[in-house]
Amino acid sequence: MNETLSRDIIAAVDAGFDEQVKLTADVTALPSTRGQEATAQDFMAEQYHRRGLAVDRWKIKVEDIQGLPGFSPVAVSYENAFNVVGVHRPTEKKGRSLILNGHIDVVPTGPLDLWTKPPFVPHVENGWLYGRGSGDMKGGLVAALAAFDAVDRLGYRPAAEVYLQSVIEEECTGNGALACLQRGYRADAAIIPEPAQDGYDMAQLGVMWFQVKVRGRPTHVGHAGRGVNAIESCFPIVAALHKLEDKWNADRHEMWKDHPHPINFVVSRIEGGDWTSSVPAWCTFDMRISFYPGQSLESVRKAVEGAVREAARNDAFLANNPPEVVYHGFQAEPYIVQNADEVHAVLAKSHQASFGAPLIGRPITATTDARFFGLYAGIPALVYGPVAEDYHGFDERVNLESLRKVTRTIALFIADWCGLERRAA
Repeated sequence: MNETLSRDIIAAVDAGFDEQVKLTADVTALPSTRGQEATAQDFMAEQYHRRGLAVDRWKIKVEDIQGLPGFSPVAVSYENAFNVVGVHRPTEKKGRSLILNGHIDVVPTGPLDLWTKPPFVPHVENGWLYGRGSGDMKGGLVAALAAFDAVDRLGYRPAAEVYLQSVIEEECTGNGALACLQRGYRADAAIIPEPAQDGYDMAQLGVMWFQVKVRGRPTHVGHAGRGVNAIESCFPIVAALHKLEDKWNADRHEMWKDHPHPINFVVSRIEGGDWTSSVPAWCTFDMRISFYPGQSLESVRKAVEGAVREAARNDAFLANNPPEVVYHGFQAEPYIVQNADEVHAVLAKSHQASFGAPLIGRPITATTDARFFGLYAGIPALVYGPVAEDYHGFDERVNLESLRKVTRTIALFIADWCGLERRAA
């Protein structure tokens, strides 16, 4: 790509950036927590349609994907679970095809009184766009569309297939991205504009969700010693799991050798008991854990169950009433970017042109949908995106200058990777 075209693409992104920020705010204003994504997906479908893309909107069916590699079990209804893909096909294919994948789902807000302003009333302040999902990852989702728009603004379209994917379930299973593969979408590369702090994710940990269900012996609290408190019985089990966490952090993978604490076991939800004046007869806690490349899902489950079993053996009641471990949500394998030299080279060149600085890769301590493309479809997938802060927390925000430069990079990448053809009048 010549320097004149590169400068024109950058200028086209800049010219449309105010409109891009407004579009990002509009979609951020649509609450799209789990099971409530359909309205936001309708919005994205309409955006794709306005640009003359073929729009594929379909309801995900568990039975279609549950036998595929990478599937994670679900405990909620998929009655309102829709994916949306906008499809561009060239007049004559000359370049390499591309998937631009982003997720529309967002995590819950938590207590609203802890937000400075309402989470679904986006606002711009000091160069940041605030709102739940602004960073993770509606800013990146819209950036992919805005990059496509910038090329179009110059009178071009990509000279290869481009699939703009707006998927659900990234925050809990990844089954939305899996459903895109089941639907038949393939390309020569995939870019996912998750918040990657102006760089790309070179490796990601595996992530697993599970519940531990503990039983007790109920009695009136006036005779508490006769009962077994199921809630308190969870404490030594949690301690045993954290001991496993400490072990894995001490024996860390080479990719994370400089990270202070790559493996995290987090008790994220807990429920138990039925009455304040009764010793609780039951308790269930949820835990999210992570693990390294080289550790299989089977071996991780074995280690978890072993830790729970060992803790139960030291309790007279639990030894005869063993806790139950139930897996749901993420059963996500680790992913290290491989066989992506060509994609990386084009992205690095595009990033340099936009930022005036080299592209930096980092290993992350979470998971993304990149694993589906890289592990199960042989598609080199790079997570590359803007600076964002406090996603999954309060006052989530995405940095607008970072978002603008990332959008420039994606537009340059489209032009270089896919090639360009003149847009039909």
